[in-house]
Amino acid sequence: MGLLLETVKDHRVVSVVGMAKNTGKTTALGALIAEARDAGIRLGITSTGRDGESEDLVTGTAKPRIFLPEGAVATIPTELYAFADAGLEILRMTDYRTALGRVMLCGAVSEGYAQVAGPVSAEGQTGVCAEMLALGADMVLIDGAVDRRSVAAPRASDAVILATGAALSGRVSEVAAETAHVVGLYGLPVLRDAAALAEIAKHAGEKRILCLGDETKILDLRTGLAAGADIGGAIDENSRYICLPGALTRNMAEGIPANLLKNAAFVVADPTRIFVDRRAWRRLQGKGLRVFVLSGVKIAAITVNPYSPAGFFFDSEELLRSVGAAVGDIPVVDVRMRKFWQGKAD
Repeated sequence: MGLLLETVKDHRVVSVVGMAKNTGKTTALGALIAEARDAGIRLGITSTGRDGESEDLVTGTAKPRIFLPEGAVATIPTELYAFADAGLEILRMTDYRTALGRVMLCGAVSEGYAQVAGPVSAEGQTGVCAEMLALGADMVLIDGAVDRRSVAAPRASDAVILATGAALSGRVSEVAAETAHVVGLYGLPVLRDAAALAEIAKHAGEKRILCLGDETKILDLRTGLAAGADIGGAIDENSRYICLPGALTRNMAEGIPANLLKNAAFVVADPTRIFVDRRAWRRLQGKGLRVFVLSGVKIAAITVNPYSPAGFFFDSEELLRSVGAAVGDIPVVDVRMRKFWQGKAD
């Protein structure tokens, strides 16, 4: 069994997510598709954005295309159907729409390349993944478009392959540190407080920020963006949790006075809702920041791309070792060099 497939073989829906453009996400997806084909696994393939074009539409650089093995099921918008090299059979029209037309579920009657695109939202991805599994796919792969790590949410996938690499920084140590930061966010503790969970569920439809303590305070804010002072004003010595329906951002957390930040832990739906950079995260944790999630995200493997579009590259072995040492026991793979590094948890 292939290096990547071995790490996700027990999962039915897997997201492949890049930490930035050109970190090797599509290359990792292609390697996983090839390994699944060789293992006789029938795939469902979708994407959170237009993917599979031969040239990156933003940078103009060469871009790997999405290969569909015979028997695969893929999400193809109506306007992209004619561009496929693969022989496609329309299995059904879905109710999901994109800027490129209505999403169709297509079966590959002959192998070849195609431009794949599906719903952007996690809810839409969950729906099409369920439909592809119902159509006979053994495993569904989600190609996460750049800056859309939300497809890694548990509602959409069972596990994540995270692609990182030289595109992040010109220093190996910085790539390792940034990758470890994301891994740390994905490993945040899941909230187990039954009373708090019941209160959150009670107010789920209101889409408001909740301050839970001896009593529940509902903040009249649609979002926590730039609302640190208002949240700080709701926190007192009896506060236990600040529950956010949206994102936890650096500006919001930094807007709360340090003496109040220690009083209540934040709760977000999942780790992909956290937008705090590595240095700010470390600084805020030093001030007492605590965060729980309602659903965790399992990172099954990390792939590394030692080449940067800026023209430099790292030694593959050094990058594997550095990232592996930073992320603990998560398997790290260079799919082009067919190299594997398995670290050890502390």
